[in-house]
Amino acid sequence: MNTRTALLDSAERAARQRGYDGFSYADLASDIGIRKASIHHHFPKKADLARELIDRYATRFADQLSEIAAAEPNAAAKLRAYHGLYRDALGAGTQLCLCVAFSAGRDSLTEPVLDQLNTFHARSTAWLSLVFEEGAVDGSVANLTDAADDARATLALMEGAQLLARAAVDLSLFDQATAAFLCRLSPSQMH
Repeated sequence: MNTRTALLDSAERAARQRGYDGFSYADLASDIGIRKASIHHHFPKKADLARELIDRYATRFADQLSEIAAAEPNAAAKLRAYHGLYRDALGAGTQLCLCVAFSAGRDSLTEPVLDQLNTFHARSTAWLSLVFEEGAVDGSVANLTDAADDARATLALMEGAQLLARAAVDLSLFDQATAAFLCRLSPSQMH
């Protein structure tokens, strides 16, 4: 693994566990065994690191959504898989999805980083809207209102449920917060 990738991996772990303000270049240098000055060679400012972190994370997340769209047979199954991405991102309740962690520390982020964060959320909401539209056609999702409204509410639910579970280091809080959402999905897709 090259130094740049090692730095990104270390920074992502740190941000997901402690938030954007919860790590420094000294922490990263110690974690991967390089000098702090070497990090500045790759990422002159922390904002440069943050932009690349979000870009990499957003690409990986978009790839996962594409895989879900291709693999799952109906809207309910797609939404269960989406829910699973957010639940899995919690680990044992000790971390958050990167964009949730960055959202919680938004006041320390630069405008370009905030723009990327908002783009991530917009893309996720657009994907969810399409899935809710599919659910209206295939009948696999109950109590649909408006696809865009359902999409925004689902994103807020997943991110908020992560924050609850992370604050208490208790995955059951995520499950409790999202239980009503899962009940809306077709019983044939239940585990």
